[in-house]
Amino acid sequence: MAPPQGQMRPGRQLAVLGFIFVVLYLLVFFSGGASGGWKDRLEPRLGLDLIGGTRVTLEATNSVDGKPPTAANLEEARQIIENRVNAYGVAEAEVVTEGNRNIVISLPGENRDLTDVGSAAELRFRKVLKATDGSGAAAAPAPTASATPAPSGSATPAPSGSATPQPSGSAAPKATASPSAGGQGGMAPTPSASAAAPTPSATPSAAAPSPSASAEPVPQSIEQQRKAVEQKVGAAAWAAASGLQAPADLTADPSLADKLKPFGTLSPQEIAVLPVGMQFNVPTITCAQLDKRPAASIKDENQQAVACESGAKYLLDKAKVLGTDVDDANAVLDQTSSWVVSLNFTGKGQEKWTALTREAFNNEGQACDQTALGSDGKCRVAVVLDNQIVSSPEIQGVLTGDSQITGSFDNKSANELASQLRYGALPVTFNQAESQNVTATLGESQLRAGLLAAGIGMLLVIIYSFFYYRLLGSVIFLSLVLSALLVFGALVVLGRSIGFTLTLAGIAGMIVSLGVAADSFVIYFERLKDEIREGRSPRSAVPRAWIRARRTIISANAITLMSAVVLYIVSVGQVKGFAFALGLATVLDLVVVFLFRHPIMTMFARTRAFLSPRVSGLGRALPARSAESGATRNPRVKEA
Repeated sequence: MAPPQGQMRPGRQLAVLGFIFVVLYLLVFFSGGASGGWKDRLEPRLGLDLIGGTRVTLEATNSVDGKPPTAANLEEARQIIENRVNAYGVAEAEVVTEGNRNIVISLPGENRDLTDVGSAAELRFRKVLKATDGSGAAAAPAPTASATPAPSGSATPAPSGSATPQPSGSAAPKATASPSAGGQGGMAPTPSASAAAPTPSATPSAAAPSPSASAEPVPQSIEQQRKAVEQKVGAAAWAAASGLQAPADLTADPSLADKLKPFGTLSPQEIAVLPVGMQFNVPTITCAQLDKRPAASIKDENQQAVACESGAKYLLDKAKVLGTDVDDANAVLDQTSSWVVSLNFTGKGQEKWTALTREAFNNEGQACDQTALGSDGKCRVAVVLDNQIVSSPEIQGVLTGDSQITGSFDNKSANELASQLRYGALPVTFNQAESQNVTATLGESQLRAGLLAAGIGMLLVIIYSFFYYRLLGSVIFLSLVLSALLVFGALVVLGRSIGFTLTLAGIAGMIVSLGVAADSFVIYFERLKDEIREGRSPRSAVPRAWIRARRTIISANAITLMSAVVLYIVSVGQVKGFAFALGLATVLDLVVVFLFRHPIMTMFARTRAFLSPRVSGLGRALPARSAESGATRNPRVKEA
């Protein structure tokens, strides 16, 4: 005889659940990232409050004038930093503002490297107009008047294309498609240091624009700082430096070295407030000082700037292409299996980039001095990230396509730079004020107390379930155990795959989900009793009770899940972890409801124990039904 229509086969649902368990725990023990012993493979990623971690405080300033940033800029910077941290695969990171200057980053795990998270990542493309020695060697001329000092190898503009990378990684931009045949994508490596440039003289070049020592407008606070620097170096030194229109030739005027010597004693902060022309023309201002200037010292794209590369000091033109002109940046492997950062420009950005390479290739207006030209006589374009020159390749063609920043990158450094460029430059510059490791002593005690409370609560629930529901209490117990195993396995796998980190807030979310699971038990079992009271046998009551209780169970879990999703979207930090854990546990509870609870109830309904009021837990429903049945069969007994 064929089974009735709609009759379920509980073995199939239980087999599916068993398959899910097998796959999940195979991933737990053998998926990517699983290492160490069996115990180590069963450990989920724990958050800052459970295992301790790193807390970094970044102090923000808008510019070299030291003013605090606006609240809007500080919040925008916080969001960008949070995106950068999350892009590194760090979950449960907490990025918050503190006061009107500080941003505090808290990450699980000690000794985390957060060096680049707070970097401004302001990308600028600037033509190299002039170059001179930045090592300080020119500030110490030979004692004899006839001895002409020959600058060291770093006196000429730039290193070769294979030079040692700068702090951000040595890189040379190139286009993916180039109209010219020379170089890589039309951009050739810079000339080697042995390609000596003419010794700069005190006479300004007619071809290159000479920077003025005080031409650019400055905020009043910076002007006040300049006056303080003027008083420090003395009126004679300041007057001598202000009169320079080109890098000073100390061989022609040895006395000038003594006058300019006080500039060598200035701090990087004091160097940053000097006029651009003075920073470039004074030989006692070295690259050692320029490289340590505060962040955002050359931020203004509408002014010329001075920066260094491998001991050579460059005068840079106004920035014609900015980081905001880059639409996307990705770390990729090129044809030589080397890591590069691929840049995709916006529509207007591509036009600016093409125009800049055209200017450099043709040396329009003879803007580039002979000291700044490459080996083929073409202008170079410096790729400037914050205060550092990443590289300065010679332009060998007009580039009309996207570009790449190439150099001595590895996977980590290329992805970090791409992440910084992708999420945008920070509107605020930062100095790392504090970095410390945080212990989890308080979190561990709270965790122990929480787990103890949860264990006591679960024990009471199980005792009450067996007391009230008898055999049905075993269904509750097994369902909770299976849900816990599913949640635990999911936590381990998600920790390796998407970086999900378990915190006290996440544990709280899972405990809250137990309430929803308990409600679904009550709904199902009480509906089952109602069906039996209506005169149905326990075996027939099970499927009917499931059909009627299913809608309510799904609705309750759906509301909880939607609440978790909304909370996850609008929240930050640990609250987001609470929402994720609550949603995950709710979904897995539904899996257990459909693949275990209902099938096991169907199997129990076919046993004799289920028909016993004392064993099944249906004692209040079954006697009432028996009494009603007995009254129907023997009405005389009732009348008696």
